Amino acid sequence: MKFLRKLERKFGKYAIPNLMYYIILMYGAGIVIDLAAPGLYYQYLCLDAAAILRGQVWRLVTFLICPPSAGIFFNLIAMFLYYSLGTTLERVWGTFRFNLYFFSGILFHIIAAFVIYFTLGISVPLTPFYLNNSLFLAFAATFPQMQFYLYGLLPIRAYWLGIFIGAEFLYEFLFGGLIARICVGLAMLNFVIFFLMTRNYNKINPKEIKRKQKFKSDMKTAQAEKIKLTHHKCAVCGRTEKDDPNLEFRYCSKCEGNLEYCMDHLYTHKHVTKEDLE
Repeated sequence: MKFLRKLERKFGKYAIPNLMYYIILMYGAGIVIDLAAPGLYYQYLCLDAAAILRGQVWRLVTFLICPPSAGIFFNLIAMFLYYSLGTTLERVWGTFRFNLYFFSGILFHIIAAFVIYFTLGISVPLTPFYLNNSLFLAFAATFPQMQFYLYGLLPIRAYWLGIFIGAEFLYEFLFGGLIARICVGLAMLNFVIFFLMTRNYNKINPKEIKRKQKFKSDMKTAQAEKIKLTHHKCAVCGRTEKDDPNLEFRYCSKCEGNLEYCMDHLYTHKHVTKEDLE
């Protein structure tokens, strides 16, 4: 976290406020392009390592305009949902940290495309599918109890959606083959880094464990000492409520010093004056 704070102090001024607004505009452009020229996205705009190496460097950016869903209606709902998730995370994390999370996701997508190309010799077109889902996972990890309506109809807790998405990607990573492992492992790396950096590791720190154990021991000792204390004591015979639970104690209005007496000595004791106390 110290490293992150140093980065924020140094580069925070370059962060883009309301980043999701511009991402949603790109999604909107993708919808228009898909309606006007179906198939154009995968031919000239998606993340294709081989095409990028041939000079189509615009794909490093244009792969982001892929519509998040199918059909205009569901695309509009998905865009509204992504915008809500992104702006909420930006308000909670801060502009710089949200920018760092989102742009690191883009970077890891690009790395995944080139790793697949150079290791397997094939170019797999990538879309921002994993990037979009990383927003869901980050939101679920930050607000696990938040309830929202999936596609505007189905109420669901954020952590259930996070568990479902996480389980789906884990299955894909374990049983989906090498390409799937590279895509899931690298494209979701921004969430893994975020998750590790936001955990509270003090609870497994040996010093912290020892401190908590000592605190509990001191509390037990203090509680035991408190139990030993008495609230009433006769100024004559010295008996307390622990000697006899049925004993009654009273203050004497004629004695100085707020002295208490048991009922056996309340009327027979010698009154204490200021001179006696001195």
